Amino acid sequence: MLIGVPAETMPGETRVAATPETVKKLKAQGHTLRVQAGAGIAASVTDAAYAAAGADIVSQAEAWATDLLLKVRCPTPAEAPQLRAGSTVVGMLNPFDAAGLQLLATAGVTAYALEAAPRTTRAQSMDVLSSQANIAGYKAVMMAADRYQRFFPMLMTAAGTVKAARVVILGVGVAGLQAIATAKRLGAVIEASDVRPSVKEQVESLGGKFIDVPYETQEEKDAAEGVGGYARPMPQSWLDRQKAEVAKRVALADIVITTALIPGRAAPVLVTEDMVKSMKAGSVIIDLAAPQGGNCPLTEAGQTVIKHGVTLVGETNLPALVAADASALYARNVLDFLKLVLNQEGALHMDLEDDIVVACLMAHEGTVRRK
Repeated sequence: MLIGVPAETMPGETRVAATPETVKKLKAQGHTLRVQAGAGIAASVTDAAYAAAGADIVSQAEAWATDLLLKVRCPTPAEAPQLRAGSTVVGMLNPFDAAGLQLLATAGVTAYALEAAPRTTRAQSMDVLSSQANIAGYKAVMMAADRYQRFFPMLMTAAGTVKAARVVILGVGVAGLQAIATAKRLGAVIEASDVRPSVKEQVESLGGKFIDVPYETQEEKDAAEGVGGYARPMPQSWLDRQKAEVAKRVALADIVITTALIPGRAAPVLVTEDMVKSMKAGSVIIDLAAPQGGNCPLTEAGQTVIKHGVTLVGETNLPALVAADASALYARNVLDFLKLVLNQEGALHMDLEDDIVVACLMAHEGTVRRK
């Protein structure tokens, strides 16, 4: 199988879809790897490292002219002419981007979006959302520590005692849990909130305090359990009570990290402008939901702004700021997925009885397959 790894061209995208580690494993399986010159430079991977692993270092056109294309992001309209009909594309293709999927279908390629994989035990090793969210949660705390003009830990010095920073984390999925763990290592006092009661134990096991909002109806309890690993929209009655409770904690916080996202939907508003006004001057909000509108209406996607004395960071691609490890984890996710679409002879095959393959299949034979 001829496998291509082109350089990503989307602005700010520094990750790469294969690393020397995964290239070496694919090479051992008998595949030929073409890596575009410079594809891994932003992720601290040199062309020499790829060549040592057995890859051919080629031009952009040669990387795209392959049977199987490994990408981080969906091909852009500018890249579309390089897609070869009959080839297969694997990457984070955004299942909710109708225009992007139609572009792939029109090009006549078979396309698999890895972020559409079901959140089941068997699919864990190829769960790109989790691997990248884990990095985003870590980086969010690092960015907060950089922007915050005080210490995170409590310090007792000859000049007096410095209080520990108070961190509130809203949304306790993979990113939120990593943010809790990282902030705890830095010595902060942490509180966290989520609509799912099941995460309370996880929050406390990492050293945080769970902001509990009781459920008053069966409808609230059912919604809180979520579906497929994601939270579901909660009834307004519960949201109103949660908002009031969270507002109290946000007013006392030095750092707020928001991570609440539901795929395909606008991000829910968790931190209102009034809450921002209630925060102390110099406080920091890291809004991981910025790409989907933000958990705070004052967030500006791709920008860091100061509103009412509070710094709001709207970075839209945190994993790309930790490109080396983000690429390493993503490349392993890709490698595990390829086991489902490459047979023992190393040829592409499509098993429509496999729930992971079916869930990830976005385009085939000129048709968008997303349900």
